[in-house]
Amino acid sequence: MFTGLIREIGTVVADRDHILTIRSRLRPEIGDSIAVNGVCLTVVGLLPEGFKVEAADETRRIVPPEKLRGQVHLEPAMRMGDRFEGHIVQGHVDTVGTVRSITRGENAWEYLIAVDPSQIPYLVPKGSVTIDGVSLTINEVFDDAFRLTIIPHTVKETLLANYRPGTRVNVETDLFARYVAHILRHQNAGKKTLRWEEIDAMNLSF
Repeated sequence: MFTGLIREIGTVVADRDHILTIRSRLRPEIGDSIAVNGVCLTVVGLLPEGFKVEAADETRRIVPPEKLRGQVHLEPAMRMGDRFEGHIVQGHVDTVGTVRSITRGENAWEYLIAVDPSQIPYLVPKGSVTIDGVSLTINEVFDDAFRLTIIPHTVKETLLANYRPGTRVNVETDLFARYVAHILRHQNAGKKTLRWEEIDAMNLSF
């Protein structure tokens, strides 16, 4: 589990045989989970100036290749007892969005992110969304896009400052929105009232 708060901007310096070599000040252990641009990956090697993670075929099928090279957002998985900030992030990319426009406001930036319309039910106004691993709040939702208002501090401390119209981004929708939608789909399909055991099983599947 992650929180969507970026701890460091690392650099992918090699990609060979499904293994990414990342230059970083983080000091994980073998088997640890690290979110790389919002993608949960497992540490498989340690280096004096970084670590290695494995990106499987399924990850590469979903995630744009540019999200696994160059500078990347990094967040280690939460540990028991860590302070909880941001929101609940799993490190699972639900869809790939595209920056449609970026507008400068008086004290913030407005980012309009286009997504497949099938993802809109999981994007809730004033709810949470993860963009390349960054926890953000949705301000407005449209038929095929959503609007984010991002403060200068977040833009400065992340790679969002480098984004332009056309930039592709990893999007993880809100866990609870997916949870509710999953239950409603089962109910609307004419299934009998769900038992608590079935709801628990759904929760574990997320």
